[in-house]
Amino acid sequence: MRAVTTKTPDSLTTALTAHIADAITAAGGWIGFDQFMALALYTPGLGYYANDSAKFGLLPDSGSDFVTAPELTPLFGQTLAVQVAEAFEHTGANEVWEFGAGSGALALQLLDALGDRVQRYTIVDLSGSLRARQQALLAPHAHKLQWVDALPERFEGVVVGNEVLDAMPVQLLARHGGQQGGVWHERGVALHEGAFTWADRPTALRPPVEVEGPQDYLTEIHAQGEGFIRTLADRLARGAIFLLDYGFGESEYYHPQRHMGTVMCHQGHLADGDPLVAVGRKDITAHVNFTAMALAAQDAGMNVLGYTTQAHFLINCGLAQRMVELPPLERATAAKLIMEHEMGELFKVIALGVGEAWEPIGFAQGDRSHRL
Repeated sequence: MRAVTTKTPDSLTTALTAHIADAITAAGGWIGFDQFMALALYTPGLGYYANDSAKFGLLPDSGSDFVTAPELTPLFGQTLAVQVAEAFEHTGANEVWEFGAGSGALALQLLDALGDRVQRYTIVDLSGSLRARQQALLAPHAHKLQWVDALPERFEGVVVGNEVLDAMPVQLLARHGGQQGGVWHERGVALHEGAFTWADRPTALRPPVEVEGPQDYLTEIHAQGEGFIRTLADRLARGAIFLLDYGFGESEYYHPQRHMGTVMCHQGHLADGDPLVAVGRKDITAHVNFTAMALAAQDAGMNVLGYTTQAHFLINCGLAQRMVELPPLERATAAKLIMEHEMGELFKVIALGVGEAWEPIGFAQGDRSHRL
């Protein structure tokens, strides 16, 4: 039984705020931002991804907060299916494992496009309410589907994750003072007169590169995302991994001019930078440090098969040819996937593999692995 089916947004926020406040009190008055983010997003029945809000949609009047590529156009999943099919051929796998399947739109597109080439489709999702929506949407493929909330000790298949890494909790690091003599702190959350407030504590944690400049500096480190990659490496016996998300390589991620960090919230198709208010009612994300993900993969014995922009990846997989066949309005919508000022440049794709390295079609032109 889900706890929030009758909750109003205000009562949901009140209940989640009280739950997080109890956690802060139990921890002695302070928790790291990674723990706050985890509670705000994933507390059963109350967290943003665990309650019944709409989340995914094209327009705010639907009650949704943001749109992802599969909701934008079915061409996204149809084009990604070209890469998945090639990965099946190279690895001998015939299963797809999707993390964070959201509305189920990407799963439907992949299942429709792949047909009999996919024997089983497993969705790894912690959200009970999203699982119910996925089951309804994917009913025609029910005989191939299974849902799990944790990975088995060993599995094989092609792993896909669209906007999964950005929703994994991050630690915040704040430097007070410049490069010379500045002091690093971990930024966490405390309580002040019943409300959440930022609170910094000195820490031995550091960004992976030295950040130049005299300015104060706020950034993130991605221990949970790196741990996720290591877990995949440990348990994937055969197959490949394709992760699509917004982010940068390390040198751009920790550029001196990026001094405000990348944590961002989304509610009603508007973005803001304050995760401490309206908890449970808006998404909280951080851009991905793809260099950190690549290094975690290599340290765990996997190969980086490719890294490029979403635009290059989708074009390499045949998106442009598919777009030609669309009516003008649908073609303009699909173009957002590859336009530089939309999703084309900010969104990246990284491919990881076990066993012998090979070159996936999505990285045939424009591979940026050397820039990680």
